Amino acid sequence: MRLSIVLSTQQTSFQAASFSGGLETNLHQIAAIGYQGVELAIRDPRLVDVQQLDRLMQQHRLEVPAIGTGQAWNEEGLSFTDPDEFVRRAAIERIISHIPVAAHFNALIIIGLIRGVIKPGVKPEQGMEWLAEALRECSRAAAPHGVRLALEPINRYETTLINSVDQGLDLIQNVGEGNFGLLLDTFHMNIEEARIEQSILACGKRIFHFHVADSNRWYPGAGHLDFGTILRTLNNTGYNGFVSGEFMPKPNAETAAREGFAYLAPLLRRISA
Repeated sequence: MRLSIVLSTQQTSFQAASFSGGLETNLHQIAAIGYQGVELAIRDPRLVDVQQLDRLMQQHRLEVPAIGTGQAWNEEGLSFTDPDEFVRRAAIERIISHIPVAAHFNALIIIGLIRGVIKPGVKPEQGMEWLAEALRECSRAAAPHGVRLALEPINRYETTLINSVDQGLDLIQNVGEGNFGLLLDTFHMNIEEARIEQSILACGKRIFHFHVADSNRWYPGAGHLDFGTILRTLNNTGYNGFVSGEFMPKPNAETAAREGFAYLAPLLRRISA
């Protein structure tokens, strides 16, 4: 397992984007700290110069394990479960538009808050049906390009759709596509899971990506989560992807990134020894 950190390609209002904007400066800092990957948060791939981004990644010897898409919900209101069919269609098309970029970087596409919430007047069963249909269509569009999709169970205070690992596993069964799995996030798991380690084991091979933030959504080591046990359990599932920092830039982005790396890197070395 290797370490990556979230970088938004544009300035964003999302609190847990560890870095945002200033690509060249931020990538230089991230590589200098020791991270091997950068998870890119991209609202709209049409606004990104992929060739320039590729050059910067190669220059700093950084990989792109995943592409985050949640800003399309936060800043544009796009979601798979909106009562307006045109909004739902736009959300699906936005995810499909990420596929060429994801294929270029051999990255997966994260389905976060673009799944939406159950809005007034919408029955939960209808919302789940819209969600499964959208995920099925996006997964099938991504499969020929070798791209995987990972939905992130998000805590109850941020969405009414898929809060826990059990709900996520049920959704995987419903969608029924081999390139669709889950992204687990320790911040959300600390709220929703009775035992984080048991939920990791239950998810097993369906873990496609992994986010870390401490109990207070600061960098790992700033709260009360036992990352030694959590990461050993993750390793025991056979997971060998990136462990990606998605935490608040507190007290500032560079300090948070340095402290998170200094805490996690020795843990991963001991686990892999």
